[in-house]
Amino acid sequence: MTSLVRFGISMNEQLLQMFDRKIVARGFANRSEAIRDLIRNQLVELEWEDETQEVAGTITLVYDHHVRGLSDLLTEIQHNFHDMILSTIHVHLDHHNCLEVLVIRGQAGPARAVADKLIGIKGVKHGQLTITSTGQQLK
Repeated sequence: MTSLVRFGISMNEQLLQMFDRKIVARGFANRSEAIRDLIRNQLVELEWEDETQEVAGTITLVYDHHVRGLSDLLTEIQHNFHDMILSTIHVHLDHHNCLEVLVIRGQAGPARAVADKLIGIKGVKHGQLTITSTGQQLK
């Protein structure tokens, strides 16, 4: 286990009060936990800047399954990236709309590319790539 290091942070009192309200609302035990979480989030975002970095994440799509050929095209693209797509969840939201969540793992550049390709297809109403880390770089 690594040793803990203490350090001080100076900031405007109003900013600190706003931060304290947010960390209480989010259920953090203390400021240290909240600051560690912020640092980890920033490190994960930096991982994704390196296109060769091994990363994990999700691609979330909402689409109209009545758009001709859309379901087949989404499936074809997913098969083309089968080595990156670990799992999919498909939910029927209503008669027209479906929600699909793809769990992915691979290099950041190709992960971003497949997300852009899927999100940009005609008939996809909304899409979002959510990034995270494989956890190997985080302590």
